[in-house]
Amino acid sequence: MGFLNLFSKPAQQPATLPSGTFSVDRTGRVLVATLPSSFPKELLSDIGQRVIKAFQDANTAQLPLNELIIQYSSLKIVARELRGGAIVFLTPQALAAPTKKP
Repeated sequence: MGFLNLFSKPAQQPATLPSGTFSVDRTGRVLVATLPSSFPKELLSDIGQRVIKAFQDANTAQLPLNELIIQYSSLKIVARELRGGAIVFLTPQALAAPTKKP
């Protein structure tokens, strides 16, 4: 049994979801971020460009869109339009809310 332990990898902890904000300009370029430095810059840029595109498409369609909320089971993304740019809030969600006993 000890022989098999030579090939096993140590258990890795699951990655924690980010919590913080960042702002982007009208081209989707990240200006300021309060997210951890371990969060991938490419992902920030991708989220920012998609948010800006959504706001621009709504403006082209003449739809009044000031806030965009995307809620996954474990992550909530809230984006607010700022005169062509946007501020994006990333908030981890609890997977299971504690229940109170009556």
